[in-house]
Amino acid sequence: MEFSDQPVITVKNADIYQEDFKVLENISFKIDKGDFVYLIGQTGSGKSSLLKTLYSDLVLHKGSIQVAGHYLNHIKDKQIPLLRRKLGIIFQDFQLFYDRSVFDNLKFVLKATGWGSNAKIRQRISEVLMRVGLESASEKMPHQLSGGEQQRIVIARALLNEPMILLADEPTGNLDPEVADDIMRVFEEINRSGTAIIMATHNHNFFTSFPHKKLVCKDKKVELID
Repeated sequence: MEFSDQPVITVKNADIYQEDFKVLENISFKIDKGDFVYLIGQTGSGKSSLLKTLYSDLVLHKGSIQVAGHYLNHIKDKQIPLLRRKLGIIFQDFQLFYDRSVFDNLKFVLKATGWGSNAKIRQRISEVLMRVGLESASEKMPHQLSGGEQQRIVIARALLNEPMILLADEPTGNLDPEVADDIMRVFEEINRSGTAIIMATHNHNFFTSFPHKKLVCKDKKVELID
């Protein structure tokens, strides 16, 4: 992981679009190393579009955004994989390969991001599985795991390349409340190690059980609340 006093995300006067529709206008905020920020707002308020812009799935048309040392203004296609190696991206619907084992799901990511040594790949996979409490799940198929266990695998996958920041879009949305709290404790441990986290969520129970800053999307604006 890279260490710096610079913010891991800086957004200045940015407009965020979903296709041709402007969902956020002239927004500015920064996320520092080690921050944990809830991204909240009503459905359609721009949360997912903002996250997609931060990992360069949506084009930034106006303003300035810097993420993990990469400026997203006119970012070239060949630079996007370099950006995403510094990010961990976690989705609500897991997006695992169900025709291969947990180990092979994680190995696929490491191979795709330039890891060559099979010994180092095996060691790294063991490390991230241990970190999410599933070191014994390496050879299991995803369908053999519960929803909470599958989400832990997704978190392990996001940690493989020691990201500076995790971007999580409703990561507990499909989980029972007790399981969701367990997943939040995993995120808390990751954050305590210095990894910044932005988590989009509708689960207001988290705000009292696991209090953190909030980035509120409303009326095409965002406000960062401590």
